[in-house]
Amino acid sequence: MKTYKFKINGNEYNVDINSVEGSIAEVTVNGASYTVEVENAPAAPVQAAPAAPASQGAAPAAQAAPAPAAKPAGAGQAVTSPLPGVIIEVSVKEGQAVKAGQKVAVIEAMKMENEIQAPADGTVTAVLVNKGDSVLEGAEIVKIA
Repeated sequence: MKTYKFKINGNEYNVDINSVEGSIAEVTVNGASYTVEVENAPAAPVQAAPAAPASQGAAPAAQAAPAPAAKPAGAGQAVTSPLPGVIIEVSVKEGQAVKAGQKVAVIEAMKMENEIQAPADGTVTAVLVNKGDSVLEGAEIVKIA
């Protein structure tokens, strides 16, 4: 088990990585257990500590989680947020055809609404945000192939 200390916006978080299998990690953040998907999973799996029987209830969820990730959706060019803000509208759905310059989402930043537009013609392969989500500059909003 590896332990990390993070400080985010002035708040401290103690994060224990209990185990990693493929792209699924079992972590404990300030005493609360979570099953998370890791983008850059380590090459070798991290073994859980022997005192892991409490996490056995989460094991079926961890095994079921990789199945949705196996679908080919999400391929293509990412449309990213030009600035940090809150998503106030998502204008497209997965599988929808879009034209270059078509509005895909609206973000509110500094009390102004900003349209995020498709950079090219294509089909939306993934919608990565929901209305109300806070995003940082460069965050992926949708993917278009």
